[in-house]
Amino acid sequence: MPGIFETGLDRNAANFQPLTPLSYLERAAMTFPDQTAIIHGAVRTSYRDFFARSRRLAAALATHGIGKGDTVSVMLSNTPAMLEAHFGVPMVKAVLHSLNTRLDAAIVAFQLDHAETKVLIVDREFSSVVKDALARTEVKPLVIDYDDPEHGADAPHPKGECIGALDYEAFVASGDPEFAWSMPDDEWDAISLNYTSGTTGNPKGVVYHHRGAALMAYANTIHAGMGQHPVYLWTLPMFHCNGWCFPWTLAVQAGTHVCLRWVRAGAMYDAIADHGVTHLCGAPVVMSSLLNAPDAEKRAFSQTVTFNTAAAPPPEAVLSGMADAGFVVNHLYGLTETYGPAVVNEWKREWDALDKGGRTSKKARQGVRYAALENLTVMDPQTMDKTPADGETIGEVMFRGNIVMKGYLKNRQATDEALAGGWFHSGDLGVMHPDGYIQLKDRSKDIIISGGENISSIEVEDALYKHAAVASCGVVARADDKWGETPVAYVELKPGKTASEAEILAHCRTLLARFKCPKMVVFAEIPKTSTGKIQKFRLREMAKSL
Repeated sequence: MPGIFETGLDRNAANFQPLTPLSYLERAAMTFPDQTAIIHGAVRTSYRDFFARSRRLAAALATHGIGKGDTVSVMLSNTPAMLEAHFGVPMVKAVLHSLNTRLDAAIVAFQLDHAETKVLIVDREFSSVVKDALARTEVKPLVIDYDDPEHGADAPHPKGECIGALDYEAFVASGDPEFAWSMPDDEWDAISLNYTSGTTGNPKGVVYHHRGAALMAYANTIHAGMGQHPVYLWTLPMFHCNGWCFPWTLAVQAGTHVCLRWVRAGAMYDAIADHGVTHLCGAPVVMSSLLNAPDAEKRAFSQTVTFNTAAAPPPEAVLSGMADAGFVVNHLYGLTETYGPAVVNEWKREWDALDKGGRTSKKARQGVRYAALENLTVMDPQTMDKTPADGETIGEVMFRGNIVMKGYLKNRQATDEALAGGWFHSGDLGVMHPDGYIQLKDRSKDIIISGGENISSIEVEDALYKHAAVASCGVVARADDKWGETPVAYVELKPGKTASEAEILAHCRTLLARFKCPKMVVFAEIPKTSTGKIQKFRLREMAKSL
């Protein structure tokens, strides 16, 4: 029998609406229409115009038949077009698929086919690789060229040819700025698709829903300490977990997006000093770039800048250097499957009084759950029993809550395995400390995180095995001050065969995106078990001495 509070008290339009981050932009445009929403070079876009352009994009997509469940893929840098896509695409109930701009044509082609892409927006910087990818695809999407006016002569990569049927600006201009955009039918509806590196086979498509994106936007605002009108510098790629959901987050407090096409120290310092940047996110390589910049590129600034990083905890010397430079480092942890960071190292004031070793020990922890995450724990993946909170017993880190993905696109088996027992199995191994803070100890999936990008060791090994001289190989991470980690390949050659390091590296570059290629090749006998299984743990130990 229903209780008294369930009788006659039903949901209706007055008291229940699906959660979505789209409404945050509408509110910001209504409340702060003249507030600067986007800075891109010399261009300034107000919230009024940001909202209108997003609606124009939505209207143009609708005119071309794009609607609920259709995939719109984008190959874009950190530009206004990318921000507009984060709102305009889901405004017609379509799903935004952000392509990693560093990928090779074969993987891009796989993703376009797997996602069943209907529209593809391409920055001209990447037109060559996309043209190659489209020659391999079964899908034939409507291709739209984005010609960024800030792609100047000093760009590290030149503009490629136009490969689309339409120009992005003309496409947006064709749309109605008063377009009646749509809320999702259900907050569980998909809002975006992000592919993550797997340990075997093709990458998996991680599906986010409107509810998770909306809650993540609130959580980011809290854990990044964003007050009214924060100024956010885009150093983290927006294609990575939808920029940890910060494209949607900034609208909550009507903040300013400062776009940055290429992460270079001088440009970062200029943006921080000239625009009053208060927040940014990035991998350790971004910190290194800031700290090691030539004095001529450094600029003084009066504000304290929060730097959110989600890689390995930075060394004490880096933290000290960042503090001296005016930055506060916020250590986060998460995965693509958790909308980006879902764990934060909540720093306690009393820890400031600890000696250097004590502080370093506390900073090495990944931390506690985000406010939007319902539970975080460490378990034995076989028994699903929680490990003792002793800081020593290793188990698998597991997540539960509304900022865990819907699942993997068209991959029921992988989805069921990842969400078995009502928990998301991260594949990361760690411990739980007595105070409830988790700390990672290893990665069971052998994923290498280099410059914030995931590299599957299995994928690199597959490429190595395609060389005629390679008998056995193993790829592991090696610590790197700039990139956090880089892949090192241990190679055992076939009897009578020869190969140089340069030859092996050149071979890898023909099969892999450049950032995935080993940074070093070591020729050695590969340690194996009695059954022939490669002992990765021994290779990791060997790599520590390189």
